[in-house]
Amino acid sequence: MTQQNSPVPVVMVFSGNDPSGGAGIQADIEALISHGCHTTPVITTLTIQDTQDVIGYTPLDGGLIAEQARAVLEDMPISVFKLGLLPSTDAVEAVHSILRDYPEIPVVMDPVLASGSGTMLADEDIIEAMTVLLLPQTTVLTPNSHEARLLAPEADTLDACAMALLEKGSEFVLITGTHENTPHVENRLYTNNRLLETFSWDRLEGSFHGSGCTLASSIAGLLAQGLEPFSAIHEAQEYTWQALAAGYRIGMGQQLPNRLFWARDEQE
Repeated sequence: MTQQNSPVPVVMVFSGNDPSGGAGIQADIEALISHGCHTTPVITTLTIQDTQDVIGYTPLDGGLIAEQARAVLEDMPISVFKLGLLPSTDAVEAVHSILRDYPEIPVVMDPVLASGSGTMLADEDIIEAMTVLLLPQTTVLTPNSHEARLLAPEADTLDACAMALLEKGSEFVLITGTHENTPHVENRLYTNNRLLETFSWDRLEGSFHGSGCTLASSIAGLLAQGLEPFSAIHEAQEYTWQALAAGYRIGMGQQLPNRLFWARDEQE
């Protein structure tokens, strides 16, 4: 099904549940609400985590992941798929089976390979499965610099990483620069075997839990609203920066983005 007769664009999200509410499914839902979209959340894993680190997680069976998605796909018009934490090769294969059956629906992939504190959430087999099965079906890939290097270990620079990821099938690659030691955050967008644009953002103090989820879901929501990829990617970065700038620290670890900052602005 497509968006044609839907009054509200629907984005299907494959991601994990974060009980702290900072990342994962809740982050996706909040970001997509902010862009006027309805979210259909397909849970891929149950996590034990707080704002400091991931303590543990239990992947859901691939069959259960696929069944969640197919039940909704037969009932609702999905405009965009957004991929987050896929904690097993079984999960990757399940998502691949869905994308293969709905090739006309754009895909935004946030390759969640590690937690914000550095705890690995994907091994070499999962990364290989993502590369082979999902990248050829991805419209926009949004790795941070660490994830880009893990996805393209053969490359010796971030530019080379991007070229390798484009060659592996992704149509657009946005490598975010929050982990790089630069005065400003530089996010670099690539397509058609070239660097298309470098976006520079003021670097905010501290670190944030769920920033990658926020950015990728924002891109998905804006694509669902009909924006072409470059505009969606640009506007999603602006929204994400505003959410981080308005963020708050209510736990003992990272700050949480305020993805509903616009609601407070309207009330004031």
